[in-house]
Amino acid sequence: MIALKTVNEVSKLTGVSIRTLQYYDKIGLLRPTEYTESGYRLYDDAALERLQQILLFRELEFPLKDIKDIVTRSDFDKKKALDQQMELLELRKEHIENLINMCRSLKLRGVKKLDFTAFDTSKIEEYSRKAKEQWGSTPEYKEFKEKSKKRTKADEKEIMKDLMKVFEEFGSMKEKDPASEDVQEQVKKLQSFITDHFYNCTDEILFDLGRMYAGGGEFTENIDKMGGAGTAEFTYQAIRIYCNR
Repeated sequence: MIALKTVNEVSKLTGVSIRTLQYYDKIGLLRPTEYTESGYRLYDDAALERLQQILLFRELEFPLKDIKDIVTRSDFDKKKALDQQMELLELRKEHIENLINMCRSLKLRGVKKLDFTAFDTSKIEEYSRKAKEQWGSTPEYKEFKEKSKKRTKADEKEIMKDLMKVFEEFGSMKEKDPASEDVQEQVKKLQSFITDHFYNCTDEILFDLGRMYAGGGEFTENIDKMGGAGTAEFTYQAIRIYCNR
């Protein structure tokens, strides 16, 4: 008899929230093995293996849609994926060890020489970029590459500047209902901007982006810097309403 785990047990085992597991089911990224008569999700070891693959690709900073395309391919090479992910984790381990050694040195000898090499993440970024290129056969990735191949750095800078203006406009609307007509028009404007300059931004992709905007880290900080504290979360709430309309 196959041992099945409930969604609560999987959440406790993996650290992935129940809400996230429910969302993965909703978008077809990680389906439960079966449901109980009451509708509760149950997962077997194969589903947990799929979840592990998803989490490792998230470490490579792949969008959820790309991960879904990769892990559901008939020719998905698990060994290749694991080798790449192990290499990336080794690079991150090396980076953390360099930071620890720098801190120990500062503690013992104080600041005698300004050395910033421990903060260098270029190897990690370069490896992640190459890994993405190897898996980047999704239509969206190809479209992005096609649209960006003739752009100069100045062009890219101008596009990002215009994108951040869109978030600045979201910031000026924070006191409004995210479901209001003008805020929803602003979401449509964001979706069109992404489609025009990057790749076809479907509602599904837009929703994933919204979650990323409000998920903390550099994206959230930059958006809140443009529109004021809470702009990233407000943008996500407006996107959520737009995509579920």
